[in-house]
Amino acid sequence: MLTPEHEAIRKAVRDFAERQVAPIADRYDRENGEIPTEILKGMAELGYFGLTVPEAYGGLGLDYASMAIVAEELSRAWLSVGSVMTRNLITGTLLLVHGTEEQKQRFLPGLASGDLLTAAAFTEPDAGSDTAAVGTRAVREGDRYVLTGAKTWCTFANRAHILTVLARTDPDPARRHRGLSILLAQKEPGDGFDPPAISGEPIATIGYHGMKSFSLSFERCPVPAKNLIGETENRGFYQLMATYESARIQTAARAVGVAQAAYEAALAYSKQRVQFGQAICNFQAIRHKLADMATEIEAARQLTYYACAMKDSGKRCDLEAGMAKVFAAEMAERVTSEAMQVHGGYGYSLEYPVQRYWRDARVFRIFEGTSEIQREVIAKRILEG
Repeated sequence: MLTPEHEAIRKAVRDFAERQVAPIADRYDRENGEIPTEILKGMAELGYFGLTVPEAYGGLGLDYASMAIVAEELSRAWLSVGSVMTRNLITGTLLLVHGTEEQKQRFLPGLASGDLLTAAAFTEPDAGSDTAAVGTRAVREGDRYVLTGAKTWCTFANRAHILTVLARTDPDPARRHRGLSILLAQKEPGDGFDPPAISGEPIATIGYHGMKSFSLSFERCPVPAKNLIGETENRGFYQLMATYESARIQTAARAVGVAQAAYEAALAYSKQRVQFGQAICNFQAIRHKLADMATEIEAARQLTYYACAMKDSGKRCDLEAGMAKVFAAEMAERVTSEAMQVHGGYGYSLEYPVQRYWRDARVFRIFEGTSEIQREVIAKRILEG
């Protein structure tokens, strides 16, 4: 499905990732350090934050296959770096599809250039997969809204300039998904927030280091009314569901990248490790593991590219995006686990990066819609026909 232009993009991204990202990934993972600013600046200069943003708004105007290639190659080096752009993709897509022209002109150039970084504040302590149960309130007061409530799993919130917040603008509990809106809460980036308006506490995680996830508290946080996406209340649930197509395609690509890195590590190790007088790649048990890993990765990659093609055609693709995401997520967990097995005891040590791939891969079945939710999306679509 790829053109020579796509392959040129892959080569350029891989060069950037192998020169600037891969050499630091293990150290920053062990130290739970955040992605260096120099990496973010490099990504911005190469246009990675505005891949699918039209040129009229300062982006590169590329297709989704290009976006998937960039996400895959960056994640092959370090998942967190491949994930930074997800937030700008979500907010940018929301604005492109649902924002007013004034909002597009005001925000999209900064998002595309990387001068504005965003974080998603959708999930709540008591509302994970049940998006319609969101309880954070946004109350209109003159020319502004005030946000009050709690959010969780807000990755990159500390370094973001904008928090994309899903909040309830209609308090009637019977309206559920029909009473939600999306607002862009602007803030200063940095380790501190702006209490009591915005307070944040980091959440310790087993992997996916490089970007901290936060529990956030909003206490009458002011947001200009002009930052309500589309400037029409109670459309947030529908806006968000449509945007998940893009996010899930990008997530599938990230999973492919992490799995590819684990497979390559296992392949190289199997050629070097000698047991019983020969390299372990000569043993059928190892050869079959490698064959299965390579096959599953390519299947996930092609599912992802097909979802990209559907998205670029302008057709509804929640089915294809859901299939790509659920398969790639579960594939990544299997492949990284098998890659550890090929390494034997060394796979469980911090000496080799394969354990990082395994820890990072586990998150794919959870974020951007759990595997269980993806199966519901797929089942709903196939039963419609």
